[in-house]
Amino acid sequence: MGKRLLITEKPSVAMEFAKALKITTNRKNGYLESDEWIITWCVGHLVTMSYPEKYDENLKLWRLDTLPFIPKEWKYEIIPAVENQFNIIKTLLQREDIDEIYNAGDSGREGEYIQRLVFMMAKPNPRAKMKRVWIDSQTEEEIKRGIDEAKSSTEYDSLSDSAYLRAKEDYLIGINFSRMLSIIYGRRLAKEINEEKASISVGRVMTCVLGMVVEREREIRNFIKTPFYKIVGDFTSLSAEWKVSETSINFESPKLYNDTGFKKENDAKDFILTLKDKEAIVEEVKKSKQKENAPLLFNLAEIQNQCTKLFKIKPDETLEIIQNLYEKKLVTYPRTDARVLSSAVAKVINQNLNGIALGFKDEEVQGYIKQMKEEKYSTNLIKTKYINDSKITDHYAIIPTGKGYENINSLPDLQKNIYKLIVKRFLAIFYPPAEFNKMNITVDVAGEKFYASTKTCVKTGYLDILKKSTTEEQNVESINVKKGERLIVNNYNIKESETVPPTRYNSGSIILAMENAGKLIEEEELREQIKGAGIGTSATRAEIIKKLDKIKYIAINNKTQIITPTKKGEYIYDIVKLSMPDILNPKLTASWEKGLDMVAKREIKAEIFMKKLEDYINNKFDKLVIRK
Repeated sequence: MGKRLLITEKPSVAMEFAKALKITTNRKNGYLESDEWIITWCVGHLVTMSYPEKYDENLKLWRLDTLPFIPKEWKYEIIPAVENQFNIIKTLLQREDIDEIYNAGDSGREGEYIQRLVFMMAKPNPRAKMKRVWIDSQTEEEIKRGIDEAKSSTEYDSLSDSAYLRAKEDYLIGINFSRMLSIIYGRRLAKEINEEKASISVGRVMTCVLGMVVEREREIRNFIKTPFYKIVGDFTSLSAEWKVSETSINFESPKLYNDTGFKKENDAKDFILTLKDKEAIVEEVKKSKQKENAPLLFNLAEIQNQCTKLFKIKPDETLEIIQNLYEKKLVTYPRTDARVLSSAVAKVINQNLNGIALGFKDEEVQGYIKQMKEEKYSTNLIKTKYINDSKITDHYAIIPTGKGYENINSLPDLQKNIYKLIVKRFLAIFYPPAEFNKMNITVDVAGEKFYASTKTCVKTGYLDILKKSTTEEQNVESINVKKGERLIVNNYNIKESETVPPTRYNSGSIILAMENAGKLIEEEELREQIKGAGIGTSATRAEIIKKLDKIKYIAINNKTQIITPTKKGEYIYDIVKLSMPDILNPKLTASWEKGLDMVAKREIKAEIFMKKLEDYINNKFDKLVIRK
């Protein structure tokens, strides 16, 4: 009987597979071998797309008459630095005694691409069956399950098509438009930034993100603060704010800045005079109870945003740390867009909980687990919002595996803290909802309405773990008024407010804005509802921010992580806005991403996507070169 060959994305992962398969002997040059198995590894990308000059030497020179460059047959080459490992894999793939080849690359689109390029260049033994291992964590059980349930690699052909198309799209847009804009505007840019020579780097996602940063900066720069004046009534036992209503003498008045304030302080003062000696009566008292469940679990964008807020680190650092926690078997797969779990995982979730209870020696976390046991909180998630098979594509949310604790003491503090953050978010979903008493009061003063609202936490529930502030300005218990009650008016005050400019993105919030196609939605509940096609993917967003920073189109403050555009970045934005503004539109960029997703889901054929891409590039060139 022949052997089985398994290929991982990197050596450390290969060692985990070897451990799970109990292969301890026979370490060779670049692979491991036992009687039944051979395990080898890539070292990230081994194969890359060839630059235009490999198609034709003359294309080394950047000239408009050779653009757009769209090859009919694509060329690829081995990356020289890793040629040695490629040759080892190639020899193994072609061995006559290989019956089955297991692609155990990273379980995502890019992981698929890395391996498929190797297979394409190495031409494996045609008799060998090709299989795909798809796992959610690197625990021994999950690795074994992944191997046992490995499907034919043809099941992943559409994912592979989507991966190839993503690379071709980025290549064609990057090379063609960077060359074209550099030829047309390069000299102007060099003069503007005081450099001898300058080229312009354009990317499908990168340029769109640069646009988001520049537009936000200009909004802030052009913002003019506008003061306005609110009226606050200080009554017997409560403080309430005036708001215009249909019964108000100021209904639809041009003196108002908005529903709650006047443009001029004098008008506010005049209005207060009209209230003198008028009776204040409680018109309405509405009491209600509100329940608030723990937020959904972390996907990569959410935890990148949290880590920027809490630890002031960049998204690529967060990903690197969570990737390390994944490889140490502590958490599930990090590059995920899902914030929920599958029903299959929900059925065995007690394994994760028991693992944390037995293995994670953290006093605070052990306290939460003790509370769960003492209060007998249910661990059945099946009918909750945290389980939704339809919202999971490749992987479910990032959660602790309940394993890997032999590795935890060697982790630096920051990594331990991020692991604890994931554990707390996970435990919170088993806690009951927080409960609040709400009260909305309307006070009538001669047809003018004043409003007060209070919200008091009566049961902390999940807030025991995810401590949010539950204090409000007024405590509901101290307000005891009834409908129809007359209130004593102590006085009316003017409260000056002013409009505020939008806030700058930081390196975490921009990831959230990218996930939501250019919209930065601060409200988590709303984010859960509207999540659609984003810009870039969970696997690539951090790299895009890193690249913009590296090529000095943006600057990221190391202490605050706040992002601002550089002078160069702004100038490039203006060039793109002038020549091809649609590439700055997050909706267009997101629609390309959606198209790739449709290819992966077999909703459209790869050829259709490629034709649209070629047409887009050709049309742009026709218009731009004529305009020039």
